[in-house]
Amino acid sequence: MLTIEEEQQHQQQQLGRPSEKFCQWRPQPQNNGRIIGTFAWKAARDLVLAGLAVALLLVANVESRAPDHYYGREIGHFATFGHNVEGRVFAVDESTLYVKGFYYDGSAPDAFFWVGNSPRPSPEGYIIPYPEEYTGREPPSLGKHENSDIILKLPMGKRIRDIRWLSVWCRRFTVDFGEVFIPPGLDVPKPRVLPEFKRLAHGLRSSNISILDAKTFYIPNLHYDGAGPDAYFWVGNGSEPNIMGIKVPNEVGSLEPLRGYQGEDIEIQLPGNLTVYDIDWLAVWCVEYRHNFGHVYIPKDLDIPPALGQTKIATTSSTIPTVTSFGHPTATSKPSVNCKELLLGRLNVMWQIVGEYVELELIGRIDEDQYMAFGISGRNGQPQMVGSDVIVAFYDRKLRKFRAEDYYLSALSQCDGKHGACPDERIGGRNDAELISGDRRQGVTKIKYRRLLHTNEAASDQPYPTDRQISVVAAIGPLNSLSEVNAHNFRDVTVQDIQINFSSTNDHTCTDALDSVIDPKGPKIWTKRIISRESLIKARIGPTGGKRGYTPMTGHPSWGIAWYLNDMLIPEVYVERGKTYTFIVEGGDDQTQPAKFHPFYITDSPEGGFGQNTATQQERETVFAGVAYDKDRNPYPTAVGHYCEWKHKTVDKSEQIETFEEFMTTLKLECDNPDGQPGYLNWTVPFDAPDMVYYQCYTHRNLGWKIHVVNEGMSLEINGSHGVSLVSSFSIPLLALTVCTSLLMMRRRLLF
Repeated sequence: MLTIEEEQQHQQQQLGRPSEKFCQWRPQPQNNGRIIGTFAWKAARDLVLAGLAVALLLVANVESRAPDHYYGREIGHFATFGHNVEGRVFAVDESTLYVKGFYYDGSAPDAFFWVGNSPRPSPEGYIIPYPEEYTGREPPSLGKHENSDIILKLPMGKRIRDIRWLSVWCRRFTVDFGEVFIPPGLDVPKPRVLPEFKRLAHGLRSSNISILDAKTFYIPNLHYDGAGPDAYFWVGNGSEPNIMGIKVPNEVGSLEPLRGYQGEDIEIQLPGNLTVYDIDWLAVWCVEYRHNFGHVYIPKDLDIPPALGQTKIATTSSTIPTVTSFGHPTATSKPSVNCKELLLGRLNVMWQIVGEYVELELIGRIDEDQYMAFGISGRNGQPQMVGSDVIVAFYDRKLRKFRAEDYYLSALSQCDGKHGACPDERIGGRNDAELISGDRRQGVTKIKYRRLLHTNEAASDQPYPTDRQISVVAAIGPLNSLSEVNAHNFRDVTVQDIQINFSSTNDHTCTDALDSVIDPKGPKIWTKRIISRESLIKARIGPTGGKRGYTPMTGHPSWGIAWYLNDMLIPEVYVERGKTYTFIVEGGDDQTQPAKFHPFYITDSPEGGFGQNTATQQERETVFAGVAYDKDRNPYPTAVGHYCEWKHKTVDKSEQIETFEEFMTTLKLECDNPDGQPGYLNWTVPFDAPDMVYYQCYTHRNLGWKIHVVNEGMSLEINGSHGVSLVSSFSIPLLALTVCTSLLMMRRRLLF
């Protein structure tokens, strides 16, 4: 019996797909004879394959592997004996029945759904409670139903194999109004058990994962250190996880980057209309760095329960928003450069006119339970909320989807169904906002939508003029329990008159893109570390320190790991021209494991990742040490050695720990091969070296930091967290002599 992974590898071989060994790092020639690293080649290959994969995802409703209108195993139709009972009955799983299109006139005094094991429906049966959750001593009798879809959970641990029939039964008069019989030996759909997550990075592991129904995964004993900066549950198509996947909300329906897990059992659900029949894998994926922390494959021969809401997490029927932005236009729209700051540092709007519509994108640094509101002011020439026509955009955690809702504000009060800040649909209008896309990462929510320039709803909508400027209003605030707007803080609303000409084509006054990686509300950054007067430096891998470490220190995004030099997180190193320094490198030497292959090199690039670059990009970068060339002028890294990494003992606790020294006590050093050999990089600093260079990773970007190059003979005087002072070693004796001479002269003056 093949495992899922072996089966997948077999399918790849049968299809002629490149195996993993052909996807390792190695130089590949281009048609023009230039050299390009395989990481760039692989990225291009993956982009093409992933593009095809996402195309399949987007047409999943048309070409899904799932049966059309899948409700489970069909049992049959009700045989009707009275009160117009009708409906098709399906076996959803071992203990759940589904009645599609149920009719019943509701006039009988004591009718229930009734099951039993006797040859025919009889008083020996028992009630299936409907609804499942009810108050009182027993379930209510059935009311009137017209084309209802009903889920029935068998009570008391019963299974479908324990019953012979389902009836609509009048208990008081012992009358059968309609019945359907369960076929003997019925093979009902069952959950499917998969292997555990493949363990690739950040301590990700689990027990065997189960597919509970067509949309729901059960992940037991989940472990993950939480240190990935932009990691999500991620699904898609293709032979391996790739960049063109789709985010899956976590166990509480949130699209925030994943937290750490310590052996927890969770359930997650696919968004929108997506089902497990439409995907090839489930992964934990870092979007920012396009890195796979671990995955599990979805088999093709699934026979699982449908997703009808019978499992723990409720299903949704929303469509999957295609995550795009004005910076990454679709084929049907041109990118817009129009951008206006609405709330400084917190809310921007971008827009463009497309035919009869205005397309807008709200970009806000907001919490996940907040909304962004933008629209036409209630009075031109000033920011008036009363009378304004706004769109409220937010992420609905209950429905697990982004939303854009049309509002009219007749008063500064909560909507009472007639007056206040009301959705148009609650006051007799319609929602004229059409959601295009939504995304959230690193504390920034982006929601793109469109609406007609003229909606013909004079009572609640204002037209968007294209021949002049018009005053607009905007706000940020909390959502209430109905997912409607609550009152906002006085600081979170426009107070100046902001005017926009929506027909503009180059109105870009935004000074802050808002998606900066540094969170202004983050914890205090750790004090920077410095290495000076050290000629022997050990380089290992370790966690980035979350909101206190790499990213706020450097201003660069991270993918969860960084260099630790002499067991310090990205210290700034001071070296002298003409002197030789030795770096002992323990960043990995196995090219087949990209997550554990981090050759060390010294460069003028503040990002690094030389091996990912094209030949043209490599020519623009100056490498000082750690890279050599073969006889064909193909570059390769030289500073490779066995892999050692500082890992979290449990989960990332950097946000709760104020000092790096204390943070180090939460880590443990693990080496894949303790008897392995480190790599060595010997660097004699050139006399013409620039004042600033960087130590980096050859295969990945943004793992290292600064090397300060100073003149020969200069020494460093470290002044705590305030930096360093450069003092020439030759000047110290001269300074001492000058001080002594001054003291002697003062003594002579006192004597005379």
